[in-house]
Amino acid sequence: MGRLFGTDGVRGVANKDLTAELALDLSVAAAHILAEKGTFAGHRPRAIVGRDTRVSGEFLEAAVVAGLASAGVDVYRVGVLPTPAVAHLVNVTGADLGVMISASHNPMPDNGIKFFAKGGVKLDDALEDAIEARLNEPWERPVGNAVGRVIDDNTAAEKYLAHVIGTVDQKFNGLKIVIDGANGAASYVSPQAFRALGAEVIEVATSPDGFNINEGVGSTHIDQLAARVLAEKADMGFAHDGDADRCLAVDHAGNIIDGDQIMAILALSMKERGLLSKNTVVATVMSNLGFMRAMKAAGVSVISADVGDRYVLEEMRQGDFNLGGEQSGHLILADHAETGDGVLTALHLTAAVKRSGRSLAELALVFTRYPQVLINVGGVDRTRVGEMNSAVAAAESELGESGRVLLRPSGTEPVVRVMVEAAEVEVAERVALALADEVRAALSL
Repeated sequence: MGRLFGTDGVRGVANKDLTAELALDLSVAAAHILAEKGTFAGHRPRAIVGRDTRVSGEFLEAAVVAGLASAGVDVYRVGVLPTPAVAHLVNVTGADLGVMISASHNPMPDNGIKFFAKGGVKLDDALEDAIEARLNEPWERPVGNAVGRVIDDNTAAEKYLAHVIGTVDQKFNGLKIVIDGANGAASYVSPQAFRALGAEVIEVATSPDGFNINEGVGSTHIDQLAARVLAEKADMGFAHDGDADRCLAVDHAGNIIDGDQIMAILALSMKERGLLSKNTVVATVMSNLGFMRAMKAAGVSVISADVGDRYVLEEMRQGDFNLGGEQSGHLILADHAETGDGVLTALHLTAAVKRSGRSLAELALVFTRYPQVLINVGGVDRTRVGEMNSAVAAAESELGESGRVLLRPSGTEPVVRVMVEAAEVEVAERVALALADEVRAALSL
């Protein structure tokens, strides 16, 4: 059996891979591990539990709450909220633990469980491994008044809204903005935040029914948003994923603005105002080569982390940096958030546009993206990627200094990702397709 935790928590098909029993056991084990680390020492432990809009989140929430309360943890149930809202509430309330039930951008049948430690930070690999090791072990159960209580916090959304709105120093009056909530956790809070700052808001995919999360909408299906921005003659649009920890944008002409471009715009805006810590951003190995070169030209250093916003955050914390993120739209504004926050990102990008007096399309010209081809290869053994080193080296030799190759197992899906960048898209496609064929031939299950 492989490692239970992936790049971002535990994920799988709800009620098949991720069952109520597993959710309960994970929650009990998490409570025990954090207690042993001293997190709960000297007081009654508290946890914040939230979820996205998937129907399976209802029974998984019940299991997580039951597991925590049975281990003596008082649980504050906040209902449907973005992942970063749960992290923020853990931090500001002094809670000992947070749990978010979501599979982010994955299809509706999937679900997942993400844990946050005190301060709203995601658990490191060592803590996740320790939790996994404690699953199903015998333990002494509390009884009587030692069991946890369950409290519904109906003010959580408004607390989060007040926080994100309060981080912005601009009003958005005169701007027309389209928000795609992916029928997920951002469906209420994102439009509300923009309206509170004076924008005219057009809503897309903000009517969740438990089944339509990410279904042809959101940050992984951005064409609908682009079409709506054009139809409404809007200034820009933003697309979230299911749990709203990421954000991609569309300019007034319908062009997609990815996480690298957003990060570049924010980096230059923050540097200009003296707010970019050490004039450094933390990106990932997937960030576009054009982004890397543009930042170097602007005097901004780039540190590359492994894929996953928690790895970006680890680098940020180690170096005391305050801006980092991923091409996929996970951006961390560490002065205001504990993890990637799609709503916060959208607000601060809009503020940068408003402050500059220019359009988002103009600001996005900060760099030219190198053509990037990404192929997900399924049906292969992800643990044997190291066997492809010679094939990767041959592909890199073919590209020379005008491109790069990245081959990595996905942490959230059962695929190997083949990424190739080159000055010409035809070259990138040819090299990527050839390398993907080699991966299938060498690593097939």
